[in-house]
Amino acid sequence: MAKMLEIRNLHAAVDGKEILKGLSLTVNAGEVHAIMGPNGSGKSTLSYVLAGRAGYEITSGAIVYNGEDLNALPPEARAAKGVFLAMQYPVEIPGVTTLTFLKTALNAQRRARGEKELDAMSVLKLVRTKASALRVSEEMLKRALNVGFSGGEKKRLEILQMSLFEPSLAVLDETDSGLDIDALRLVAEGVNALRSPDRAMLVITHYQRLLDYIVPDKIHVLSAGRIVKEGGKELALELEAKGYEQIVKDAA
Repeated sequence: MAKMLEIRNLHAAVDGKEILKGLSLTVNAGEVHAIMGPNGSGKSTLSYVLAGRAGYEITSGAIVYNGEDLNALPPEARAAKGVFLAMQYPVEIPGVTTLTFLKTALNAQRRARGEKELDAMSVLKLVRTKASALRVSEEMLKRALNVGFSGGEKKRLEILQMSLFEPSLAVLDETDSGLDIDALRLVAEGVNALRSPDRAMLVITHYQRLLDYIVPDKIHVLSAGRIVKEGGKELALELEAKGYEQIVKDAA
């Protein structure tokens, strides 16, 4: 299996405070890995560092994506090369319709890859096809991006973006937060439909329930900025039974 993402002894700081303290992780193409951990363990910091968010500084270590130094690339170059982040709190953009945003973002990526841009009709057709499976309505597509959307609608829209952009590496940051069981199931179905031998996924979650629907190949437990335990899908059940504190204590 080809290595898609390799994180080596990663240290990262926010406002001068070290959050990631020697995190190492390898994800192969075709695999789905889950990162679990208590609040403050560094889960969201890891997702932002991978996406290249400003203010998240790598102080040492390396992130290698498809053989390239990810840290050397600005966020837009990472997106063009197939890195996608589904955020815990998707951003609202008043005045920009959802469809306009999707068309602009999709064509920006195609341009960066040297591919032909799609006209408005082609984008609309493509979006409609993918939107129906995620129950994203025409009305949602016409509304300002994420403005007045419920938590479930925002998350479904993130998965719609993912299915449109077809990333090689998808990072899902607490996609399950704030979702009821029906919305969770729908989002998970959308994610599972995108599983593929040439795509890797990193699912960051606080709770085991998401992993009932998106079954990972491997689970990593993060505590105080480093991975303290790894295992298969059964590790999520152990976490549910014992709690993070006990697992971290056992691993020490």
